Amino acid sequence: MDTIYEVKYHQLEDVHWWFRARRKKVLDYVQVSPQARYLDIGCSTGMLLSELVARGADPDRVYGVDISESAIATCVQRGLKHAHVMDAASITFDKASFDCIVSSDCLEHLEDDNKALQNWYGLLKPGGKLVVFVPAFMSLWSPHDVVNHHYRRYERGELAAKMKAAGFTVQDQGYWNFTLFFPIFIFRLIKKFIFNISEQKPQEDLKKPNFLINNLLFGLLSFENRLMKNLHFPIGVSTYCICTKK
Repeated sequence: MDTIYEVKYHQLEDVHWWFRARRKKVLDYVQVSPQARYLDIGCSTGMLLSELVARGADPDRVYGVDISESAIATCVQRGLKHAHVMDAASITFDKASFDCIVSSDCLEHLEDDNKALQNWYGLLKPGGKLVVFVPAFMSLWSPHDVVNHHYRRYERGELAAKMKAAGFTVQDQGYWNFTLFFPIFIFRLIKKFIFNISEQKPQEDLKKPNFLINNLLFGLLSFENRLMKNLHFPIGVSTYCICTKK
């Protein structure tokens, strides 16, 4: 992503409603155990890693990788022992060494996503779990994707097909953030057709909301997270896939 945007991203991911709600949902799919070994691919400043430790994971068995040197430096400042600057498409840890791998909004940054998934498959232990969240629907493509250096957005079936092609067994798949899909879709259409903001004028949508709006939106997505334990929404701003390795 662009350097200026990266600084803002790192400043907001601790408190912004989007990141808080997504971490909460990701953790719904992760069984935390002090015996398990975890890897967060695209770990940024280590917020998810810190939450895993807070929930009982062994700090010596929690690993993170990110392409950003400043992000990994922040991880180290947080006291995370195993955070490394590394290309997410060619991670060099030992084969079959992780019980659970998480990747939130990382795969879309990689030009060869199939190669990356094959690499991740090799890192996972037999019986291990992979949790992947990515942006959904090319109809939501906007200058925000450009400034983030995205290669693509995914549909649910497309993501699941890529997982299967890499060797994973798909346990669950769906969409996340149904609640705000239509407001975001309309907002991006307005920016494109009324304000004429195109891909040649990259802009990011990440802003710091005021306290009330931040907590309102976090509450809405937290409610959706609870509903998702029994429901699968037909669309969403993100799509996810939960996989295992035989």
